[in-house]
Amino acid sequence: MRNAKILLAGIILCFCLTSVGLPEDYDLQYFLSRASSKAEGLSKKEKGELLNKIGRVIEQALQIQEKLAKAIQTGDADIRYQDGNFWLSKLGQDKKLMETGIEQVRSLKEKPADLVESVKLYKSLKDLSFNFNTYNNVPLFAAFVGDLAPEIELWADPVFYKLYLLSLARSKEGESKPGPKEKKPTDSERKR
Repeated sequence: MRNAKILLAGIILCFCLTSVGLPEDYDLQYFLSRASSKAEGLSKKEKGELLNKIGRVIEQALQIQEKLAKAIQTGDADIRYQDGNFWLSKLGQDKKLMETGIEQVRSLKEKPADLVESVKLYKSLKDLSFNFNTYNNVPLFAAFVGDLAPEIELWADPVFYKLYLLSLARSKEGESKPGPKEKKPTDSERKR
């Protein structure tokens, strides 16, 4: 009986320590709830995690792009030659978007307050989202793309735009506002 009480106390202690000691899980749901709660800005740690998650999503998209291109080139996707060339050119454009996105993520990790890089990343994410949604509507490609298309869209619009880009633009706007305007001299003051 005594051993059972000690064991039970040990188990309860372990659960208490693990629940307190676990780091926050910054997943898509966390950032979506932050975006919908109209929370102002992200902490430095949250911004870093947001960029890490977006980087991982872009890397997943790159892997899917490579699988799709390989399936078209090897004939695994039953598609006509002309259509295959069209889709391969689209996939090539997407690869450039993904490389740009990964480059912007790296740049923002070094300089998180860079508005131009943030806008470039947002545009890359929006274009990728549009293209992957298009692929998702093609029955041959839907199995490859799966849920990544809507996930990219969620990372781009409600999350990155609202939590990162918008707050960064507002902070830049506050920095660029000029101080109090000086009065222009009147005609009588100019003549002196």
